Amino acid sequence: MNDPIKIGILFSTTGPYGSMGRDARDGADLAIAEFGDASDGGVDAVFFDPHADLAAYLDGARNLLRQGCRHIVGTITSAARKEVLPLIEKHDGLLWYMCPYEGFEANESVIYLGGCPNQHLLPLFEYLIPRYGNRPYLVGANYVWGWEMNRLARELVGNAGGEVLGERYLPLDETAVERIIAEIEQRRPSFILNNLIGPSSYAFLAAMRALADRDPAFRPEVCPVVSCDLMECELADIAPGAATGQLCAASYFDTLATSENARFKRNVHARFGERRVSSVFASAYTAVKLALAAISAASTDDPRAVRQQLSRQPWPSLFGPLAIDAETNHAALPFHLGRINGNNGFDVIASRPPLAADPYLTGGNRLQPRLRVVS
Repeated sequence: MNDPIKIGILFSTTGPYGSMGRDARDGADLAIAEFGDASDGGVDAVFFDPHADLAAYLDGARNLLRQGCRHIVGTITSAARKEVLPLIEKHDGLLWYMCPYEGFEANESVIYLGGCPNQHLLPLFEYLIPRYGNRPYLVGANYVWGWEMNRLARELVGNAGGEVLGERYLPLDETAVERIIAEIEQRRPSFILNNLIGPSSYAFLAAMRALADRDPAFRPEVCPVVSCDLMECELADIAPGAATGQLCAASYFDTLATSENARFKRNVHARFGERRVSSVFASAYTAVKLALAAISAASTDDPRAVRQQLSRQPWPSLFGPLAIDAETNHAALPFHLGRINGNNGFDVIASRPPLAADPYLTGGNRLQPRLRVVS
């Protein structure tokens, strides 16, 4: 294609998850710049910032589609994804979604690059339960991500013969966590699954550190707080040292010792200076890079042709060869478990090679929830 490729970028850079949105936009910027340097036509990228207003995401998607962007990379939260998806379907667009999500979705108008529960939550529990026990406490954001992740966690714990000792939810902006901390202190769980987002998560982690300071039974090495949605770019938003020792599952960490990551970080530092690279930066970069490569290979931005092109072969990526399943539009992704260190980064303590996505949990797994698939 000799003409610029039109692509929309839809991230909120303010609000409770603004740190993630800013890093995602930087990752998209880097991929766009690299493609422009290496191609004749370049990229015509259109950015829209909804400023964490759910209704504005719909306005943003409509704006991007009207400007001819048949491919939109973005949204951070599942609520925003679900808000824009009907419009993208209606206009035969393609959403490139690159954040971990709760699963039980496979839409021909979405390419899923962020991981579903069998790629993050299930291997996380397979690691945690034998080491810490099967009596967790669950906290979550009061929307679909928190509800569904904790529902799956209850199934996993039940299938492992355990017991969930408590379950509480908070809005994204809520920072009053004292009652939850008091309940955790009283019930003394094996570990805590943290599906909070933004300020509520940061306040919770700081309060858990204060609890551990007065009661050693809640130190991270004894009773860790574990997350599937905490990223390097957020650690500076948490009180200094408050999250040290806690755990997070992700498909990427800045500290991964691979040749692909070494090359990638050199490019990041050349453009942005020294910085920690977050998983949302890496995933947004990968989504844009893959979208532009597939559109170029298909010689058209028609979503049907691009989807067919995607599933023909693995694509070189930061995650290694990246395979997209033709049935579900999900990427096979590696699993990594990181422990927060004192330098606002993660030490990788466990890994698995790329796992094929199983968004409806229909495959075999020894901790698999017993769930009925509903269409």
